Amino acid sequence: MIQTALIQGAHDDLVTDACYDMYGLCLATCGLDQRIKIWTLDEASGDWGLDDDWKAHDAAPTKLAWAHPAFGAILASASLDRTVKIWEQVLADAAEPGAPAGAPHWVERAVLLEARGSVRAVEFAPHHFGLKLAAVSADNHLRVYECLEQPARAAWELADEVDVPALPARAARGPASLAGTLAASTPTRAGGGGGGGAGLDGASVAGLLQAAAAAQQPAAGRPGLGAREADGGWCVSWCRERYWGEVLAVGCGVGGVVKIIQFSAPRRAQTLLSLEPAPAAPSAAAPAMAGRGGGAGAGRMPGGYSAAAGGSGSGSGSGGEAAYAVTSVAWAPSCGRSFHLVATGSHDGHVRVWKVRPPPLAPAGGDDDERDGGVGSDEQWSAGLVAEFDDHKSSVGRVEWNVTGTVLSSSGNDGRVRLWKQTVGGVWRTAGHISVEQAAEQRPQPPARDVEMDESADAAAD
Repeated sequence: MIQTALIQGAHDDLVTDACYDMYGLCLATCGLDQRIKIWTLDEASGDWGLDDDWKAHDAAPTKLAWAHPAFGAILASASLDRTVKIWEQVLADAAEPGAPAGAPHWVERAVLLEARGSVRAVEFAPHHFGLKLAAVSADNHLRVYECLEQPARAAWELADEVDVPALPARAARGPASLAGTLAASTPTRAGGGGGGGAGLDGASVAGLLQAAAAAQQPAAGRPGLGAREADGGWCVSWCRERYWGEVLAVGCGVGGVVKIIQFSAPRRAQTLLSLEPAPAAPSAAAPAMAGRGGGAGAGRMPGGYSAAAGGSGSGSGSGGEAAYAVTSVAWAPSCGRSFHLVATGSHDGHVRVWKVRPPPLAPAGGDDDERDGGVGSDEQWSAGLVAEFDDHKSSVGRVEWNVTGTVLSSSGNDGRVRLWKQTVGGVWRTAGHISVEQAAEQRPQPPARDVEMDESADAAAD
């Protein structure tokens, strides 16, 4: 991999997100300086020029998302100030006074204020669902907004709101919460195991308090394991296919679970599947799964990972250990495949690729429940972990697919962007990487000129 361009001093502070438009000719960036900048590519020279720059929020923006170009040049921004803002590029005569005549200019169209926590992720729906936007905030709620006035872009309605951890599940797998995990492993008073009035003794209560306090502390190894907001992850990605309706992959909080959620008119939101990484250590409940892991850098089917239909979303595996929060999720374009690929990145430094299989297609004129794979159908969604990588050795910040869903890219706190690709044999392997050091080495340097000693002496004398 080679570096093709470098934007020096793009922001006055840390850059928090960068997002290309559909054609890759416009780049939107945001940073801790609370500003959004739009860069356009000069295809002749390959240079990126600043097209617009403005203060967008009262706190740092966290995420940017472009709408489909069928709706125009529309950008959404999420921020720590608990707002989501919708921006549109218009000509100067329809924008603020004083702008150059005929020049494009970005204006604020709407401010969405429903979040009760910092908004961490936003993404527009595929264009065949209309102008809709999904937002995930630190209050663990998924909110889907819909634009009611297409030409004006000013009226946005909160179409759906879901408390993701509390979303009912059809089939729970593993303990439902931290309290359930602790209660199952904590002894009670003698003779109280079968009675309805059984209680916990002093030692049991002390054990519960110690375990809860330990859960609030970050892990001794890699950072990111704990119950603080800084240890959490919030991410969302839409399924690109139209047939299954509005389906999203959502990660919230510190649980380490990604829920596949479907929105449908009669039943509203339901969990189709939960992608839940369980501890890799062998357990008595699943002895056959132990010892199946492969080496780092090669695709594998590690033991101890589950994909429960309508899983509990607890983030606790069969061994009772907490999982690291998921920081990024990306749903790959299907491009005619009979299954879907969903990639996740976590605080534990792991990049995982899940193969998600929808139920068989229902015959024409079949029941809506059968087509959606919902509670009324015999077939349900299923998934399995097909690849896992630990090459970053630090928290993964972003995972993204290419336009065909065949190459996965990931970036981490190790300062590297890595590419992953599936081989003919079905094994996922690294396809290259680029680091900050390599990028610095590849920057063009001015040609060096040899200076003779006599010339330097004459110059000093002058």
